[in-house]
Amino acid sequence: MTNIRISNLVKKYGESNAVNNVDIDIKNSELFILLGPSGCGKTTTLLCIAGLIKPEEGEIWFDEQIVTSAEKNYYERPQDRNVAMVFQDYAIYPHMTVFKNIAFPLEIKNMDKKEIEKLVHSTAKSLGIEELLDRKPKQLSGGQRQRVALARAIVREPNAFLMDEPLSNLDAKLRIFARAELKKLHRRLGITTIYVTHDQIEAMSLGDRIAILNKGEIEQIDKPQTIFDLPKNLFVAGFIGSPPMNLIDGSVKEENGTVYFTTKKINYKVPSEFSIVKELKGKEIVLGIRPEDIKLSKNESDNSIKATIEIIELTGREFEVHLKVEEERIIALIRNIENFKINDVVNLIFDEEKLHFFNKETGENTYYESRK
Repeated sequence: MTNIRISNLVKKYGESNAVNNVDIDIKNSELFILLGPSGCGKTTTLLCIAGLIKPEEGEIWFDEQIVTSAEKNYYERPQDRNVAMVFQDYAIYPHMTVFKNIAFPLEIKNMDKKEIEKLVHSTAKSLGIEELLDRKPKQLSGGQRQRVALARAIVREPNAFLMDEPLSNLDAKLRIFARAELKKLHRRLGITTIYVTHDQIEAMSLGDRIAILNKGEIEQIDKPQTIFDLPKNLFVAGFIGSPPMNLIDGSVKEENGTVYFTTKKINYKVPSEFSIVKELKGKEIVLGIRPEDIKLSKNESDNSIKATIEIIELTGREFEVHLKVEEERIIALIRNIENFKINDVVNLIFDEEKLHFFNKETGENTYYESRK
């Protein structure tokens, strides 16, 4: 169980920064997620922590021990950091049995054979693969290979687990069960875990906290629910959520003391608790509202917005309704579609407690600091 601190980390490839001034403090026993699109720097950050990549700037600490310092030209070897990595392709040896794969990191430490056998069997049992110990990897399913890779990591009793998209090769159904198993495993072992993924559902369901990266920089670090409820900026708002948050470009005007969010066809009265928005008069702003925070009605009401239904998609327990308000496209998630059909003109009612207003120039959520 280790606290991992990353300070001002910079990694360059040529002239571009793969990681740019990243600061993260990961707590003991935390399951910490690095989340972002392809090429955002999350795997590069993980490999710097592992010691497999040397950054150009910055420091990495394990508890009170510095393991990387570009400034001091100090890099502790990967094998001396006592971290265990689990990769996307599992990286298990095809010519070895499951037993030998799990035992390998213990054998290279010259551990006693009886102790190795005891540790391998207990670890395999904890992951439900004890009956597979005599098999070769080619005889295993994807889920079984993933558990072998985890067993090989666990048996070392490392200070930290570093996981790089370990579930991405599993089918959708198996991935759901594997997520639950990983969560239970982490709770039982209590080992600090850093987990890289591009899958927001995986991140939201697994993580104690999430760092969202974009173009090598940290956009937001927080608990999953906080990131969902209070995105710091437009990037986070558009990246988190499925379907993503509706983002509507517009501007602010004030008439007789009332503040309005306006587009060509929308004239939406801003609730009084968002009065600070009037300070953005004359600037372009973006109104954000999640699909699940929109209601559809046949009846016009105060502050409702007229829209036309273009598409209705069944997603399981809910219907995804695609609507058009002039040039704007809006998505709503609703449970009951009995009263609505394609081409209907309906009224959109926003949950006013769930509104977000972003400064389009800076991308920042106007109310992020006051709502934290």
